[in-house]
Amino acid sequence: MTGRSISTMAINTPICNYGWNAPEFELPDTTGRYWTLDKLRGVNGLLLMFICNHCPYVKAIIDRICQDALRLQQMGFGVAAIMSNDTDAYPEDSLANMKGLSQSLGFSFPYLHDESQNVARDYGAVCTPDFFGFNKHLQLQYRGRLDSSGRAPAAPDVRRELVDAMRLIAATGNGPAEQVASMGCSIKWRS
Repeated sequence: MTGRSISTMAINTPICNYGWNAPEFELPDTTGRYWTLDKLRGVNGLLLMFICNHCPYVKAIIDRICQDALRLQQMGFGVAAIMSNDTDAYPEDSLANMKGLSQSLGFSFPYLHDESQNVARDYGAVCTPDFFGFNKHLQLQYRGRLDSSGRAPAAPDVRRELVDAMRLIAATGNGPAEQVASMGCSIKWRS
């Protein structure tokens, strides 16, 4: 680890910009395979999640992310996670550690490495986790949180806000009018 401390100050995502078109990209996953929007999208749309390995907010919900990703894939959504942090300053987020995490948790979705940080900039990603839910036309319809539990263990009856929003998007093409911003650690930008 470098001399930098890991900030756990909570950052909130901006309000959903409904109808905003997903910017194109081509990124490698942990196996070296390259992915584009067309390769990732499902018949009902796409969920992109900006996550990382070291963030305590992500660590607290990663099991639920994996469960919800499977549900969304069964509903016809493509799902992918993108890691955009500066890995020199945060080596826990290195490609090797990304690969280890995705294998140990059995990710059903590709874990993409945004080494240049250009994709995070193009999407306006601000924190980990940061969720972008797109309809089948790849228009943004959800920019909210996974659920209300945050870093706490989820109660058995916690409402699955992300899954519910994506279910609505599959049915209508539109996300919910009311969305609660995601909260997490800031993206670790290179100087």
